[in-house]
Amino acid sequence: MHRVKTISRRKFLAAGTMTGVAAGAASSPALGLIGLQPPAEVDLLISGCDIVTFDKADRVVTDGAIAVQGNTIAWIGAANDAAGLYRAKQTINARGLIAMPGLTDTHYHTAQQFLRGVHKVSHKKGPDWKTYLIPFETGLEPEDVYCSGIAGYTSMISCGTTCFLEAGGPHPDEMGRAADEVGIRGRIALNTCDIDGPGGPLPKSHIMTTSQALKENEALVKRWQKNPRVNAWLSLRQILVNTEELRVSMSHLAEELDTTIHTHLSEETDEVDYTIENYQLRPPGYFDKIGIFNKRLHCAHSVLLTDAEVDLYARRDVSVAHCALWNYFLAPHQIYAMTRQNVRVGLGTDGPGSRGTLDMFQVMHYAVMGTAIANSMPYHSFQLPLDYAQMLKIACVNGARVANLESKTGCLEKGRLADIVLVGRNDFDQYPSTDPLVTLAEMTTGRDVRTVIVDGRVVMKDREFLTLDMEPMRRRMAKQYKVILDRYDRAIS
Repeated sequence: MHRVKTISRRKFLAAGTMTGVAAGAASSPALGLIGLQPPAEVDLLISGCDIVTFDKADRVVTDGAIAVQGNTIAWIGAANDAAGLYRAKQTINARGLIAMPGLTDTHYHTAQQFLRGVHKVSHKKGPDWKTYLIPFETGLEPEDVYCSGIAGYTSMISCGTTCFLEAGGPHPDEMGRAADEVGIRGRIALNTCDIDGPGGPLPKSHIMTTSQALKENEALVKRWQKNPRVNAWLSLRQILVNTEELRVSMSHLAEELDTTIHTHLSEETDEVDYTIENYQLRPPGYFDKIGIFNKRLHCAHSVLLTDAEVDLYARRDVSVAHCALWNYFLAPHQIYAMTRQNVRVGLGTDGPGSRGTLDMFQVMHYAVMGTAIANSMPYHSFQLPLDYAQMLKIACVNGARVANLESKTGCLEKGRLADIVLVGRNDFDQYPSTDPLVTLAEMTTGRDVRTVIVDGRVVMKDREFLTLDMEPMRRRMAKQYKVILDRYDRAIS
């Protein structure tokens, strides 16, 4: 019987020829029945790749195969065994590729997608969200948001992201329509503000009554609750533009609907000053005092935190999106302390309003360097607090935890949803590629992604999308883009 080489991360380099048991089949007699039973029918067989599983044993399967039935991984094992065990409706020859779990972007703004290339990080004149981002969102028509979704979600898929968590924006049903057509997994949300907040009025289209905000959020969640991939979360834009009545009522609604609230917290200094002045507490302490700081709260950025506040995140099981491309413009981030306390912290791009790219591999590389600058360099230590492989695992496993999908995605093993990314390993910038984990963690960017499967469906193959034609979106935007930018220029002038 041929046995699959499965290699733990800790032993990979030292024991490159170590032999083990097929991942996902250790307790199954299936391998012993090769040749004695007819091959089982499966929908998809991916064969010949090395597989970085990120399962509990951190197994790496060399020259492996993955069988998919419906939307679920049915088996992981040796490529040589796969042909005797399974007959597939569709087969992907993945030799020369590495299979890994799909990534989760834990903080994204769909409606800001067409700020890509326009919003310069180095030329800002005031609070980012109020001076630039909300004025841009205000000028969008429903079809603009749909096109933003098509552009953004295909960009994500092309970089290996299979799930996104929307922060909250205008026309969220158009986001859902786009996500459904692209084939990505996601959580959409509605921009929710019920007061202007300090620093001048918001556009009227961005303000709702408290009652209206609750009703529209509830209706959105209910409209999308039966979709198998795309659902809706509740949203609070941020502490400066929400009333206490809305915060508390939204928390009760999250319990009632069994869902999550996506918000921004402890991102910028004006937010911290505001809560101290008005409530005599910093943002996490204030949220805890009014009873809404709990497992149903997902807090983007969470940069300006004390050690005691990190402890509070851990005790209350509050999740975090660390947007490394933006957060280090604000302050050193506490991701290292958070991981040591098992806080559900994932990585996010923050959308093109930050640096333009939706490439989560680049976010990971920034996060490794930022963590080293904050936690190693000041002490003349050459040890990375979180190395590249650990950060990749955070993006996969913790991303799934943040999305409340920890039992369904985040690793490759039997019974998990088939969200699978196939990555090339033969680019000039990757040669020589001898360790699949090191190649993924240190030598890969989004453009190395070749094929993406979401929910068992091949969405992109050899960098061509199979789920939709993008030309209608591009034709519309060739005409509409100037209209959007003209509205934006008038709004910020």
